[in-house]
Amino acid sequence: MLVNCVAYQEGRKVADIQQKDIRGYLERPGCFVWVALADPTEDDLADMQDEFDLHPLAVEDARHGHQRPKIEEYGDELFMVLHMVEPAGEDLRVGEVAIFIGRNYVVSVRSRAERGFQDVRVRCEREPDLLRHGPGYVLYALMDAVVDRYIPLIDSLETELEQIEERIFSPKASARANIEALYWVKQKLMILKHAAGPLLEATGKLYGGRVPQSCAGLGEYFRDVYDHLVRANQALDSLRDMVVTAIQVSLATITIGESEVTKRLAAYAALVAVPTLIAGVYGMNFEHMPELEWEFGYPFAIWLMVILDAILFWRFRKAGWL
Repeated sequence: MLVNCVAYQEGRKVADIQQKDIRGYLERPGCFVWVALADPTEDDLADMQDEFDLHPLAVEDARHGHQRPKIEEYGDELFMVLHMVEPAGEDLRVGEVAIFIGRNYVVSVRSRAERGFQDVRVRCEREPDLLRHGPGYVLYALMDAVVDRYIPLIDSLETELEQIEERIFSPKASARANIEALYWVKQKLMILKHAAGPLLEATGKLYGGRVPQSCAGLGEYFRDVYDHLVRANQALDSLRDMVVTAIQVSLATITIGESEVTKRLAAYAALVAVPTLIAGVYGMNFEHMPELEWEFGYPFAIWLMVILDAILFWRFRKAGWL
């Protein structure tokens, strides 16, 4: 589906144009066309391929989707794939945006993502001095918007992790539920890592040394995106380490809890074993046993059981087993 098709000249919007008028504006000096597609059909992509002479391998990647974030050059054409990660209830939805950059055109193809780039277009149109750089600046603005959308997700996962950590030592919390929640956080961290990690290498190709012609003169802007990606990846790595540590602590609390139960059971077994031993000895019905004919033998045996159990209970309580 065609979302927008706009022509720009010398950094300023000329007009919203129809698809049939694209070729005429491409022939104007200092003019470029920015086309935005959302969940396009094969016919939509075929039309864009004919209009802008897009490389067939890049179009094939955009058609099938599910690409790793990357940047590729096809002659004067630059093709980039970014992952768009969006919240979907308690889950994260992963979409893609494929961006074709040429000397005088930008084609952005958004797939499986709800949020578009209207705010990016408005931002670019408010900065005509920068938009004079042409398609390269649009690529920077799109990349910057996608990377900036990762940051709130990382912050929300950090908050979620802190809440789980507070529950780990709560006696009312379920250790199993904590571990399940931690694994869920780890899974979402990996989704973000798979989106942000590969972009470091891709973005590094856009500043310093040889850069694509369409991105020339914008090195400091792409370096800013790279810095944001470095911080995002460092935060993701730190959170992943925290999740692993929290899982280990949760498992340790389970082991400690089982040890406490074992100690209590052993203490109660000892309290039962002492009177059982005494009663068992006197219950063997042998004729020649001490104290069988003593008048106070029975009360003595009972009190002996009580006193021994009281001593054991006091020792176990002092040792923290009860």
